[in-house]
Amino acid sequence: MKPVKTAVIGCGAISDIYLTNMTGKYSSVEVVACCAKHRERAEAKAARYQIRAADTDEILKDPEVELIVVLTPAPTHYALIKKALLAGKHVYSEKPIATDLQQAKELLSLANGKNLRLSCAPETFLGSALQTARKALDDGLAGEITSFHIVANRDLTALASMFPFLRLPGGGICYDYGVYYLTALCSLLGPVEEVYAKVGNYRRIRKNVLPDHPEYGLEYVYDNESQVNALLTTRSGITGTFSLNGDSAFPDQAYFSIQGTKGILLLGDANQFGGEIRFMKNEIAAHEWETLSPVSPLSENCRGLGPADMARCICTGGSHLASKEMACHVLDIVEQIIKSGETGQAHKTETVCERPAVFADWNELLIK
Repeated sequence: MKPVKTAVIGCGAISDIYLTNMTGKYSSVEVVACCAKHRERAEAKAARYQIRAADTDEILKDPEVELIVVLTPAPTHYALIKKALLAGKHVYSEKPIATDLQQAKELLSLANGKNLRLSCAPETFLGSALQTARKALDDGLAGEITSFHIVANRDLTALASMFPFLRLPGGGICYDYGVYYLTALCSLLGPVEEVYAKVGNYRRIRKNVLPDHPEYGLEYVYDNESQVNALLTTRSGITGTFSLNGDSAFPDQAYFSIQGTKGILLLGDANQFGGEIRFMKNEIAAHEWETLSPVSPLSENCRGLGPADMARCICTGGSHLASKEMACHVLDIVEQIIKSGETGQAHKTETVCERPAVFADWNELLIK
């Protein structure tokens, strides 16, 4: 398989793990260039990863580049993805695919019309933990699924002090963090049909809490959602809870469970590729958790796995698993949660997606 020539737009904090993995871990991509808003940042990354620094227009016009990976802040995604598609490039973007559902639908239509691939993070559902959970569900280990529960927290005051892009549209607890769990949910139980939610922002005016930060003690405005409590019902009829608290402790803590007639699956942090998947049988005399054997070794930070899978499919055909339809549907779920919080009523999603296939070809992507 000949690797797909790839360029990265955006050289912020998340770019290092992508570039490290795409240049040293995955065989289906060959990173040839990067660009950033500040040229000196792109040049530093280019020197570190032995690629070339360029500007956006150079990358879009380069006939060698087939795939563009967008790693910029959320409000820029729509415009950059649209430019790349119009330039005839396949695109993988960090989440969310856009900050507006109608824009996401437009991007899907454009990609379809130009016969180009479009994909979006999160890709953590391809890691060993969630794929192990997927196998357990497909094998019927938990029986008929009757509910699910997702509870996660973080300290948004600290994180938005460290990363100012979290104060921008798309930086709220649901858009930036909840999408990991919603993507995991869709990959395991299928698309969501209806939501009912309470949504709030604990404090609009916050202070930088990082003692070593130059803005320590200064106030900043945080207009995004920081707390979400929702009921979600899948199209298959399973109802569960979805609770996010961005006004709690750091580091993130997570509880993600799926209940069935034969027992309970305990999944953990959907923001990670690895972690233990545990199962408790529905037996009167049994109250012990069994740790399931992982189905793959992809347990470390494997970011870049989504672009690598898409690149493999560009070469060999078939459907990449982090589909644009699922990314659009996850954004749809988030929008309906926010709307439900505003109206106090249940809201139906406007989109649907296929439950992705099992990720069986991971070994083909790794550099031997």
